[in-house]
Amino acid sequence: MNKNSKHVLAVVAASALALGTVVTSQASAAPKEVTIMFQGPLTGGDAQLGQDQLPGAIFAIAEYNATNPKVKIKLEKADSQCDGTVAANIAPGVAANKKVIGVIGTSCSGEARNSFPSYIAAGLTMVSPSATAVGLTDPKAPDRGYPIFHRVLANDKFQAPALVKVGAKGVTSPKFYIVDDLTTYGAGLALYAMPAAKKAGTIVGTDSVTKGTADYSSVSTKVKASGANVVLYAGYTQDGAKFVKSLRDSGYTGVFAAGDGVNTSDLPGLTGKAGEGLRLVAPDVPFDLLVTKEKLAAFTKATGVKVPGLYVTSTYDAANVFIACIKKGKLTRAGIQSCVAQGTFDGVSGAKIKFDRYGDIIGGAPVGEFVVKGDKIDYVGIA
Repeated sequence: MNKNSKHVLAVVAASALALGTVVTSQASAAPKEVTIMFQGPLTGGDAQLGQDQLPGAIFAIAEYNATNPKVKIKLEKADSQCDGTVAANIAPGVAANKKVIGVIGTSCSGEARNSFPSYIAAGLTMVSPSATAVGLTDPKAPDRGYPIFHRVLANDKFQAPALVKVGAKGVTSPKFYIVDDLTTYGAGLALYAMPAAKKAGTIVGTDSVTKGTADYSSVSTKVKASGANVVLYAGYTQDGAKFVKSLRDSGYTGVFAAGDGVNTSDLPGLTGKAGEGLRLVAPDVPFDLLVTKEKLAAFTKATGVKVPGLYVTSTYDAANVFIACIKKGKLTRAGIQSCVAQGTFDGVSGAKIKFDRYGDIIGGAPVGEFVVKGDKIDYVGIA
């Protein structure tokens, strides 16, 4: 072997040694834990919405971590109170936390819209269990969430006609009075309900009452005077409860129907007898109707919750979208974004979850019908 050959071999050996050091270093640098953030209302007037959903994420991640994976998931919580202003204030901090590789959320549409600037800039993917406003995924909307926003449920183009259908069910010559709360969600749901209401009957009045209004007597008087026999409400639970109580106090005896923002487990307690028979819709199917008794028992053991609330199903599915990507070794924000955008995922119902370019679930999803009976909200079936 000549001198030059020895030199070449030495260089190759040194390069291999260096490469091995780099590979070993990279392997040892692989994280043993990643963080997923749940963002929604956990305190404030709309806290029950987030509190109903959170157990779905807790259970999904507990199931995954129990398999002793190489990379575990830590669930953290960001309380944006179903308030766009609060969301705008906390989103930069979530985005700055480099350990967070995905967000389950947001719960409310206004929260989502005001979180987008921070999360788009940071490449932080969102999978929402309940933000239904159409504009969040509208390619023409200037404040859409593309490319980081996705949702595992149908948007209000599907929910609004279902709301009209459920409200008009069994009513001869429906006369609709439509009221929204001027939020991103409420105003949009009311808008998309209009065409269906015109086809199903007559719209005898519309109104907007700012979320958080204390006294609903004025709009209740208008409803009574209009001759309406179906009130459609697009807003959230606290205001929906005040509104239906005011209507009953005014002598209104017709139908009161509301969207998913009112469909939280605290509603019957807030309305009392005035809420009896209140009709609700939501693009969700109760978790306890989809899983085995054994899985439901495991859910209760992991969360302490005996009766799953609305959107446990979709929150569980949203969490499992991220989990599926993590199982594939996608441990960075960029990897998660690509995986979520391009992947096909299994929902707890057995349906496949795949997102279109702007984040909506392809093929839509079922919208359920619910009714208040006593101190419970009962599932009726697909609307």
